[in-house]
Amino acid sequence: MSAAEDAQAATATRNGWLLSAPALAILTFAAAGPLLIVLVYSFLTPGRYGNVEWALNFDGWIGILYTKDIFDETLKLADANMSIFWRSIKLSFLTTIITFAVGFPTAWFIATRPPKARALWLFLITIPFWTNLLIRTFAINEVIRNEGLMNTVLLWSGIISEPIRIIYTDTAVFIGMAYVYLPLMVLPLFASIDRFDMKLLEAGYDLYASRMQVLRRVILPIVKPGIVAGSILVFVPSLGAYVTPRVLGGGKNMMIGNFIELQFGQGRNWPLGAALSMTLLFVVMVALLFYVRAANGEKKNG
Repeated sequence: MSAAEDAQAATATRNGWLLSAPALAILTFAAAGPLLIVLVYSFLTPGRYGNVEWALNFDGWIGILYTKDIFDETLKLADANMSIFWRSIKLSFLTTIITFAVGFPTAWFIATRPPKARALWLFLITIPFWTNLLIRTFAINEVIRNEGLMNTVLLWSGIISEPIRIIYTDTAVFIGMAYVYLPLMVLPLFASIDRFDMKLLEAGYDLYASRMQVLRRVILPIVKPGIVAGSILVFVPSLGAYVTPRVLGGGKNMMIGNFIELQFGQGRNWPLGAALSMTLLFVVMVALLFYVRAANGEKKNG
């Protein structure tokens, strides 16, 4: 490469960086900046009426797992916090499992339709995204509440003699999140299944494999990237969900997102809320790193 070509390449690279500089600045100040503020707040002292006092304090991070006794200030395990963490992880995991159980056959059905019918089904799957999350959550509330559609139909048909109480329970939160995040599981699965070579099914059956063996050894390994992507897309927002647990779970069945909001609001403990936020961010990063590692493994294996 000549000196003129080197200078031209250097100029093109410099121009590329200059053109991307505004976007990089926005990402730095709009994304990394607030996270840095939250990180700093997690090491400060809570203010008396909210906000923070600029004095180094690790109580925010200690308060994630422990709480101080009001009399002798001894530390003991924060059972309430552990309950919220366990509920969040449990409901997020169950939501991921049920959305996969429902989303996989749905995606398979759509991927095996003719092109015109396939487009219609995909259109129907994406319709919920046209509606605000809060409205969709209230819609589920109207279905499962004591005087809602489900109990009204069951009472009218004589199947039950009194309403089934689902609202303001973990079950209600689970149903709401499964409904809200189901499309996020279906679409990545459809993308993987759409690229699946159906001749592999014929090859499996020719080798006398049962349907379960074909599913376990042929279909699932090939569509694994879609499964991992869908699981991450469902698990991550479920873990930090705020609206659905707030509406369907009431004040008692809160999750991490609600607990964080409580610290910045009525709790007036901003360092603890900041520490909880960074903990949630760390868990999300671990999940995303797992996805990246799985995706890179698929690329290495061709």
